[in-house]
Amino acid sequence: MLAQRLSATLESLENAATAGQRPLPRLLAVSKTQPVAAIAALAAAGQKAFGENYVQEAQHKVLALAGGGLEWHLIGHLQSNKAELAAGLFDWVQTVDRAKLVEALARYRPEGRPPLSVLIQVNIDDEASKHGCRPEEVPALAAAIARQPRLRLRGLMAIPTPHANIEVRRPAYRDMATLFQQLSELHPGIDTLSMGMSDDYALAIAEGATMVRIGTALFGARPSTP
Repeated sequence: MLAQRLSATLESLENAATAGQRPLPRLLAVSKTQPVAAIAALAAAGQKAFGENYVQEAQHKVLALAGGGLEWHLIGHLQSNKAELAAGLFDWVQTVDRAKLVEALARYRPEGRPPLSVLIQVNIDDEASKHGCRPEEVPALAAAIARQPRLRLRGLMAIPTPHANIEVRRPAYRDMATLFQQLSELHPGIDTLSMGMSDDYALAIAEGATMVRIGTALFGARPSTP
């Protein structure tokens, strides 16, 4: 069942990229609250990148599936007191939104590991309840990341306001694409614009997403408890 869902999702991504005349984006499987067995089954079907929202929940999954060549992304808000654990656990942190976090992740990234890939989370709709930096804060934060040899700046991430009318989200995605282009002029090595989920990935791809974060379409309805 999971293998079939993965195949269908990949086909849908390819169709969306073709329709939008865009490159095929990377698929990040959002595995928060999913059991290790489900992640292992999806990995066996060929999916290698997984996204988790909580550091402690991810910890036992990463350890249980160690050696499988999987790539782990933190896509939830990171508290500063969890930075040390996150820096050693994950391959990517997609939710960097303040200088204090940059310093902590760089300090705690183990020397034996490759530099930690990081994305700057942008609060593109300026929602008071959302995490993420303001768009005008991106250049300074990017510069701070670029100065850290234990970190690798990869690009931007956003979670636009979830309007019932998906089309209402388009301006936010378009603004993110513009911001990404502006950042790429300062940092030519960036390669990732992470935006779009199960219900709106086609729109995100059309507006320039290079990575989409999908959970429900792959795993089905999310369990109510971890």
